[in-house]
Amino acid sequence: MPRKYAPLIAALLTIALAPGVMAQDAYVVGLSGALTGPQAGTYAPIMESVKLYVDQLNRRGGVNARPVHLVVQDNQGEPSKAAADAKKFISQDNVILIISASVSSTYAPMAAEAKRGGIPLVYTMVCPTAVFPPKPDELQFCTGPSSGNHDGPMGVQFIKEQSRDPVRLGVVAMAIPLSRGVADSAEETAKSLGMTVVDKQIIPPPTPDYTPYASKLKSAEPNWVYATAPWVTEVKTVEALRKLGWNGKYLAIALAPTEDDMVRLKDGELYAVSANAFFHDDLPVHKEIRDAAGKANLAYPVTHLADGWIAGMVLEQALKNTSWPPTAEKVLAAMNGLKVDTKGLRGKPIEWTKTNHFRTEQYYRFYRWDSAKQSIVPAKENWATVDVK
Repeated sequence: MPRKYAPLIAALLTIALAPGVMAQDAYVVGLSGALTGPQAGTYAPIMESVKLYVDQLNRRGGVNARPVHLVVQDNQGEPSKAAADAKKFISQDNVILIISASVSSTYAPMAAEAKRGGIPLVYTMVCPTAVFPPKPDELQFCTGPSSGNHDGPMGVQFIKEQSRDPVRLGVVAMAIPLSRGVADSAEETAKSLGMTVVDKQIIPPPTPDYTPYASKLKSAEPNWVYATAPWVTEVKTVEALRKLGWNGKYLAIALAPTEDDMVRLKDGELYAVSANAFFHDDLPVHKEIRDAAGKANLAYPVTHLADGWIAGMVLEQALKNTSWPPTAEKVLAAMNGLKVDTKGLRGKPIEWTKTNHFRTEQYYRFYRWDSAKQSIVPAKENWATVDVK
């Protein structure tokens, strides 16, 4: 673990309440995620941002004049540790809600513990099929930007719109369940649109050298590659491809580090599909996040904080709609009729119902690096929309 992140780890794992405030006087919420480990670059910023939002919320007086007590655990992206965290939250901390900020391989064990305890579970990154209509799992919800059901087809449709020549598509995924699922749906959609899928690389985590996988991709001669993995896999694959001399177009699903890495790489053939508005759009809510981050000692750039901030918005509204004393059952009832304005961070509000724990509409923004302007620019005007049914 880089030494510069040590203060972050200490701060997040310190459970803090105002003097004289006991946990039973607060809304107790568990947060388990990959604070350290190979996937920390994607998930630790979410944890940092959720904590930042809750800290700001408590400074304003909390929710319904009660503080929010956030119990934080580091599962390092390991399923067994995620399960242990969920069990601890339920048996020792008496939480009324669990938030997950980790890789999809941790979802099933956390969901199993949440089901045993009857506790709602909220994912903050890729949304699993368990949250989609018409029959979502009773306890599983998702605020995350990525949709296992929609990211694959949407990215492929964009590639088709951008291409004059026949598309020879390469697909990249990490060897974890949801990443593979998105890659499979991208492959199926591509074939249905008349594209030739020339190669699909499923890359295990962690991978010290991406060159062998990039070499196989390059040898298949794709003119587009679509990456549907955690960012570490997406970015290291495109970097390896460029070192090998491949000059095709590369579309990646945007995650927390994407915006900054696009600026770092300055790659005119790199595109990103994002369910969040980039900070480059400079919305008032981006200023709000920047101002809050500027007053805190954060380890990650402000551009990494949108997903955790959105999770904080949803948490606040769910707790506002939960009468005192709070129980998991009351929180669940509130979440089954929730609507949250994300202030432009997403294309539309997040809206949950008893038959839809994802959202009623999924929106995407496409960005690219403009070498002439030396800036990120929209690759497509306005948000692209998918009705979620």
